[in-house]
Amino acid sequence: MRSEQGKGTLLGLSAYLLWGLFPLYFPLLAPAGSVEVLVHRVLWTAVLCVLLLTLLRRWRPVVALVRSGRTVGLLAVAAVVIAVNWGVYIYATQTAHVVEASLGYFINPIITVALAVLLLRERLRPLQWAAVGVGVLAVVVITVDYGRPPWISLVLALSFGTYGLVKKQVGGTGPGGRGLSALTSLSAETLLLAPLALVALVVLEARGSGTFAVDAPWHALLLASAGVVTAVPLLLFAAGAARVPLTTTGLLQYVTPVMQLVLGVAVFHEAMPASRWAGFALVWVALVLLTADMLRAARSTRSAGLRNAAVTKPGGAGQFTSAPPS
Repeated sequence: MRSEQGKGTLLGLSAYLLWGLFPLYFPLLAPAGSVEVLVHRVLWTAVLCVLLLTLLRRWRPVVALVRSGRTVGLLAVAAVVIAVNWGVYIYATQTAHVVEASLGYFINPIITVALAVLLLRERLRPLQWAAVGVGVLAVVVITVDYGRPPWISLVLALSFGTYGLVKKQVGGTGPGGRGLSALTSLSAETLLLAPLALVALVVLEARGSGTFAVDAPWHALLLASAGVVTAVPLLLFAAGAARVPLTTTGLLQYVTPVMQLVLGVAVFHEAMPASRWAGFALVWVALVLLTADMLRAARSTRSAGLRNAAVTKPGGAGQFTSAPPS
């Protein structure tokens, strides 16, 4: 079991490291703008998914999803919000707003908790309330620093948080959700978006603003690589999440925004005045509170499980069995 968890941690870490390198990738797709890159990302990801579904003979789950009316509606909402997330993130990396994008993924766990209260009527524990309060203060401080709300951060966090909530209703838990396989989920969403993306591509090319034929064939190959760049880390994440506890995944998720922040400051030389660092510091305090709550809740759940096992297992107290891998 330890070897499986070690393998899962390595797979998950690989996914987050790849996501963390995205700010270096999307600027390579210039002169294509964020809309064109998004269109190609959707289309080439859909093409790759079709190939994988065919090779692996896994069309049945996708067909079953599409046949369910309510599920298709929810998946359509998920597809739209993840497209918004992708598009805003591409825009951020192409316009020197990498630091602001990293903030979006730092505050995403806080936004997710807040959405759970507002939309799902969930009750928060004291540390979660404290984290939300500190997170709101952080956004206020950063708004004062920028002279405007950090809209890129907020849109990224809200869209990704909404995506997770919608996927929870479908049966998954977000990207790589355990209820839906990553391939099934990604395939359904990109296939729903593909017709719109195809129309957008035709319009771009008809207007002469498309860049697919520029510097042939290298620029076209770079645009097509967006499908692989999208699918590979997601599949790595799904394989890792199936082998490790949720607490491990929860801790690993911070690798990506840390890398983005470092790239924004050290590579792209984006401004980070003291007031902005103060706002980020408040976000990190909120994340420490959330992480502490998550770890404490995990310990409580594990202890309760062990007590129940001690009561029900023949042989009495002290005879425990390990929980099955997640």
